[in-house]
Amino acid sequence: MTTALTRRHLLAAVLATGVAVPLGAGHQRAAQAAPGPARLTLPPPTGPYRVGTVSLHLIDRSRPDPVAGPGRCRELMTSVWYPGAWDARRHPVAPWLPAAPMRALLESADFGADAATAPLTAGHEGAPVLRAAGRLPVIVFSHGAGGHRSETTITVQELASHGYVVVTVDHPYDSFSQFPDGRVALPDDDVSVTPWDHAHDIRFVLDQVEDLAAGRNPDAERHPLPAGLGAALDLRRIGMFGWSKGATATALVMNTDRRVRAGLSLDGPMQSQPPVGGLDRPFMLMTAEFNRAAEPSVEEFWSLLTGWRLNVQADGALHGGYCDHQWLIPQLAVITGMSDEDLAGWIGTLDPARAVLIQQAYPLAFFDLHLRHRGHLLDGPSPAFPEVRFLP
Repeated sequence: MTTALTRRHLLAAVLATGVAVPLGAGHQRAAQAAPGPARLTLPPPTGPYRVGTVSLHLIDRSRPDPVAGPGRCRELMTSVWYPGAWDARRHPVAPWLPAAPMRALLESADFGADAATAPLTAGHEGAPVLRAAGRLPVIVFSHGAGGHRSETTITVQELASHGYVVVTVDHPYDSFSQFPDGRVALPDDDVSVTPWDHAHDIRFVLDQVEDLAAGRNPDAERHPLPAGLGAALDLRRIGMFGWSKGATATALVMNTDRRVRAGLSLDGPMQSQPPVGGLDRPFMLMTAEFNRAAEPSVEEFWSLLTGWRLNVQADGALHGGYCDHQWLIPQLAVITGMSDEDLAGWIGTLDPARAVLIQQAYPLAFFDLHLRHRGHLLDGPSPAFPEVRFLP
């Protein structure tokens, strides 16, 4: 099932995947180097490594796509993020979203197609992998309803800068995406896309990750892969996280695929048919609007967890508080003249600068604990994060 949010809220949350205001400045202007639409910005990752990225066009030939037409199979756009070699800066940085889907996204969210220009990420396209980092844990990400794979760019870049390989996935008919031949794919309200569809996509992507690790190139166009990518993948340490519908898909993948050793939900409703079940592996809930008190399916899922489990919640967070939504909307508010009252309706009372710190710290701490067996942030409430509560 999709979330209970309106289409406008969902689209704005998707937009939030890459835009930033300066830390501590909820209403400062987006970067404006020249006349024309403002260039939106992202906060930089804090890890010791530069970040590389590459897009992969994957075709699941085991799943016909009747919507696309006879003989067509399900096509996915994915991105792989990883620690880049020292000379990564010789490679151009990737945009958060290509121009065409960015314009469609802005227009669909009623901000105006020319309201802003997509931000640039920290990911250097095609940069070699930092070989000194050795074999790296792999994390896959599934986005929310009407979203796209850049939804949690802040978190994804942070993980890559700390030595993870992160694979983000666009789910067909539920995302804003663009294929290598220029086709722009948009969410289609007439096509049913369930959390199970997301889960099937992710399991297929995990198969392609195995191909990468075996030295094969699964890209449909056979575009060159970054040097050292396959050799960097540690298939014994795989995690997954998702936002909203993607969080529900995270639980479904773990229900059916033991390759995923640890799962993280960013305010997932945990609603699906067939329903999610119990897990004996580590799982963490970062709840906001879909908390255990408000959403029976989340409480039921929590009660069925038999392995390590943790539920944290940031005071004042709305549904998009753990994705880039919180960092984008204040900038768009300035650009569009949104009132403070309306802005509060979008982002709640969680300060965007604090939200970024939470998005960088807590997912990293979770995967560090369960894929690297290190760290103490999740031992209990931290004075560094007074707004984050540990729920019994």
